[in-house]
Amino acid sequence: MFDRYDPLDDPRDRDWERHDRHRGGRGPAEERDRSVDPRDVFMRDLDLPRERERQEISLRDRSYELRGSESRTLATVGAFRVVCSNDLRDHDGKPLDPRRGDLRHLREAGLVETARLAGRRDHVVTLTKEGRDLLHKHRRDTGERARQAFYAGVRKPRELAHDVQVYRAYERAAQGITERGGRLRRVVLDYELKGEYQRFLQERNRHRDDSDGCPDREEREIEDWALDHHLPYFDEQVHFPDVRIEWEDEYRRTHEEDIEVTTEHYRGAHAAAAARSGFSCYRSSSVGVFGGGGGRHGGRGGSRSGLAEELLS
Repeated sequence: MFDRYDPLDDPRDRDWERHDRHRGGRGPAEERDRSVDPRDVFMRDLDLPRERERQEISLRDRSYELRGSESRTLATVGAFRVVCSNDLRDHDGKPLDPRRGDLRHLREAGLVETARLAGRRDHVVTLTKEGRDLLHKHRRDTGERARQAFYAGVRKPRELAHDVQVYRAYERAAQGITERGGRLRRVVLDYELKGEYQRFLQERNRHRDDSDGCPDREEREIEDWALDHHLPYFDEQVHFPDVRIEWEDEYRRTHEEDIEVTTEHYRGAHAAAAARSGFSCYRSSSVGVFGGGGGRHGGRGGSRSGLAEELLS
């Protein structure tokens, strides 16, 4: 229905390569990092409008009108569950305002919800069930097993101040990946990794009437599962990042960068676990890198009990 934009097969890359060979430059990576928007990857398999003018699309018995910037907002918010409105952009490249423009249009259409963080001016954006269903309906079946997951609603309101920082950390990490010539594939949130882990733990309990619900996996089995999923296992537990970025290099080899967003409450054992995990760590106050190497292994560094922010109605 709509023209497909695939950051992994962008005709502009071929133009850069031809131009670079002509002028004897160092390669297309330097051009790519100035042109690839880290949000575009979430639109890769979606049949949604990409133009400036709004176009009509349908979901069940309802019709909606979307422009390209609104399609990208829906996909980005769905991929991260919650994103700060200031981190999203309209068709003119301006931050979104819940009171007007794209965000107001999406909210009035019933596709997103917005709320203000307690004690702050920042607004968070999350998809409604209808918004998530719209993405699912208009997604192409590419046959890929690993697809971008989309989420709706707030899962843990008291962790919002932390969770909105995950997208900001992703933007910083994605910039580094594209500057090195990498191509973004998708993001995997901790919800997805933990869900897969729980299914592994409970696999033997399925369809058993006598099951008490407690997993019977041995420690070695758990450690092997963590190794297979490129996750660290220490202190008798699997450690999960806040988000994993999957990307490809110029030879189409797949890589992963695991990211942990930390707060000022990461001290003692929590800070030690975050450092030991090997994740790229970003401070939530400034979203600046202070540790980690962007490797494949890593772990989550502890509790967020000091975060008291929650949604206001």
